[in-house]
Amino acid sequence: MSRYTLYGRPGSGSVAVQIALEELGASYERVWVGREEADVTAYRALNPTGRVPALGLPDGSVMFESAAILIHLSLAHPRAGVAPAAGTPAHARFLQWIVFMSANLYDAALRTYYSDRYSTLGSEGAESIRRRATEDYRRDLELIAPHLAPYVLGADYSLADGYLHMLAGWYPGEPAELHRRVPALAAHAGLVGARPAVAKAMADNAG
Repeated sequence: MSRYTLYGRPGSGSVAVQIALEELGASYERVWVGREEADVTAYRALNPTGRVPALGLPDGSVMFESAAILIHLSLAHPRAGVAPAAGTPAHARFLQWIVFMSANLYDAALRTYYSDRYSTLGSEGAESIRRRATEDYRRDLELIAPHLAPYVLGADYSLADGYLHMLAGWYPGEPAELHRRVPALAAHAGLVGARPAVAKAMADNAG
C-alpha cells in the first residue's frame, strides 16, 4: 500500500483521519503543523485554507477537509471494510452522517471554542455565540444518538464512527454528564475507544 502524509495538530480534526489510516493499516507519515505565522504560511502552499487536517496522497497531490478525506479513503480502499459499498442505501447513509457531522457538529465545535472569530461585538458577543453553539452541539449529538445500534450505521463499524468518537469527545463539559444524558453515546464511546486503531491515534495525540 502506498504511503500517505497526514498534516495535523494534536487533538485537532486530524485525529479522525489518523484513526482511518490506522484502520486501513496504511503506511503514513504524520507531520505536525506549527502555529507560528511562518509555519502556517509554509503550510498554505500545500493547503490554501491553512487549516488542518490535510492528507498527502500517494501520487503527491494534497487534499483537505476531514469529511472529504474520510470519504476518499473509504472509496480508495473498498476492501478494507470501513464503509458500505458505494451506490448502496447503506453507503447513502454513510455519506449522510459524515456530511451531517462535518456541517453541524464540527461547526458547533468551532463556534464553541473559537467564538471570538464569529463575533463583531467583542467578548460579550462571543459569549452568546459560545452558548448557542454549545446548545447546537448537544442537540446534534442527541439527534445522532437514537441511530446508534450500536454504531452509526447499525451493526457494522465504519469511518463515520471514528469521526463521531472524535467530535463527541470535544463536547465541552464533563463526559460523564453527557453520557448520563445520552447513554447511547456512552456505549458508542466505549466500543469505539476500545478499537486498537482508535486507541493508537488517541495516544499519539495525547502528548
